[in-house]
Amino acid sequence: MTVRLTVGQALVRFLAQQWTERDGEEQRLVAGCFGIFGHGNVAGVGQALLEEELRAPAGTAPGLPYWTGRNEQGMVHAAVGYARMSNRLSTLACTTSIGPGATNMVTGAALATINRLPVLLLPGDVFATRTSSPVLQELESPATYDVSVNDALRPVSRFFDRVWRPEQLPAALLGAMRVLTDPVETGAVTLALPQDVQAEAHDWPEELFERRVWHVARPVPERDLLARAADLLRGARSPLVVAGGGVIYSAATDALREFAEATGIAVAETQAGKGSLPFDHPLALGGIGATGTSAANAFAREADVVLGIGTRWSDFTTASRSVFANPDVRFVNLNVAGFDAHKHAGLALVADAREGLLALAEALAGHDTGGDYRGRARRLAAEWDEVVEAAYHVGHQPLPAQTEVIGVLNEVAGPRDVVINAAGSMPGDLHRLWRTRDPQGYHVEYGFSCMGYEIAAGLGVRMAAPDRDVFVLVGDGSYLMLASELVTAVQERQKIVVVIVQNHGFASIGALSESVGSQRFGTSYRFRDDGSGRLDGATLPVDLAANAESLGAQVLRARGVEELREALVKAKESDGGPVVVHVETDPTAAGPDSDAWWDVPVAEVAELASTRAARAAYDEAKRQQRPYLRPLESGGTTT
Repeated sequence: MTVRLTVGQALVRFLAQQWTERDGEEQRLVAGCFGIFGHGNVAGVGQALLEEELRAPAGTAPGLPYWTGRNEQGMVHAAVGYARMSNRLSTLACTTSIGPGATNMVTGAALATINRLPVLLLPGDVFATRTSSPVLQELESPATYDVSVNDALRPVSRFFDRVWRPEQLPAALLGAMRVLTDPVETGAVTLALPQDVQAEAHDWPEELFERRVWHVARPVPERDLLARAADLLRGARSPLVVAGGGVIYSAATDALREFAEATGIAVAETQAGKGSLPFDHPLALGGIGATGTSAANAFAREADVVLGIGTRWSDFTTASRSVFANPDVRFVNLNVAGFDAHKHAGLALVADAREGLLALAEALAGHDTGGDYRGRARRLAAEWDEVVEAAYHVGHQPLPAQTEVIGVLNEVAGPRDVVINAAGSMPGDLHRLWRTRDPQGYHVEYGFSCMGYEIAAGLGVRMAAPDRDVFVLVGDGSYLMLASELVTAVQERQKIVVVIVQNHGFASIGALSESVGSQRFGTSYRFRDDGSGRLDGATLPVDLAANAESLGAQVLRARGVEELREALVKAKESDGGPVVVHVETDPTAAGPDSDAWWDVPVAEVAELASTRAARAAYDEAKRQQRPYLRPLESGGTTT
């Protein structure tokens, strides 16, 4: 039997029937669709979404609900936030017209793929028949007729296909679902849909629209490699666990806690892995690397065996390959992706994080690091917590420090509430200072560190977890990049609390510019001075609170720490749509240091004395970098 539908209608009906299953629990794979319509998708996917909505019985949600986006990049960020909050088991689709709508999604697609988070992109495309070419917004290539602007999405997508004919749709859809549900391959998935093909009718086999459940597997580690990993950990004098995002996505936090408590091995966390242990667990050392804590980095410098779990070992995690300073250090990498498991010449345990931890715990039964090791972990973590407490209450005047804003927010937020951030100086301060109590309570996007991610992602997180309060921390620079999804939050009555930290410029890059001898050049929002001709005049009269209010959000202005606390409490108690809390801070009030390095090259020759001094410091730090190439069988404590 067949069903006669357009390509757009078949696409929507298919997506409404896709589910994931892991550990016996099922949920929708594509829970809804964001869309901005233009001539490239309004008559195809747009008409199909309308028909799906009208087909739903009165009072029930359609199989594929639709939400109006305001910016195509923002839609993708919202889908990413939704997917991360769903532990990659559910996501959203995003449909756009051809041209600027489609290319606006490139940044969001790159963010999704870098962070290994599934999103489905459905951009319209040029006419497959070419009878009307060149059409509006078509980029003509003199070398070929089969390229469109959507090809810009190829390098940032984990799967890309263009559906030139209706007959190609089933294979494209199945390929897309395969990648979306594969923890190793997942990322942005793009199905480019020529606008004439979207509206073309075809006779589809009924089985295409039957309920389909995609099992998300938990691969187990290979036995011999597991034994070798256990031997390395048993022989280690100073082992360390580095927990990455894979621990949280695979719901392995309980397994990690039990492993740490049984073996006594302390745990440091990457940005994506923060929350793998509660901040006050006796074996929790906090963030590691360039944005980490002194406790975690002290253990890292002495570690002879490092067990990395679900981490891709970014430069911030390793402090640009300088923080693991023991000349005999070896790596054991438990990761579902072989690409990451083999990094740093490590012993590759290619497996699901939870299953790998359970197997390692069994293989290490009876092994314990001992009282001295456990005591040192508790002592260094307690010393760092005193640093955090001091940063929360530094009493900076006349404007508060950013660390005080974080402290007040941490105090007001509930144990299951979510804090969101992505760019600027706040990811570093949050990684070091945020006291995480729930595995999904910390949501900092630091794979792409994309300015403008925060508000849109906050919307997606709230949609995925309506029982949690969502606090979006955003600097003024990032707010100006992309605040438009506040309107979507207003329209959908989605409560997110957006804290605008106004410091009149780019605090993070200002500090970085100063550290490389560039004197905070171009990092402040200032008028151009008539005398000097430089951007060092008076502060710009920009009122972001008024801007947010004009978009329909409730706005609370706070002057100082106590007013901020009152505003946050009021915002948390509110219901309905988004609440924006505006507070000014001093961009020069730095937080505590991680005692670790980040490799940012400094000009090798310069007239500026500040740059020459920064280069000398850079050359000194560069000597601490390590290749991490030593074979497991050679030298040191692991032979």
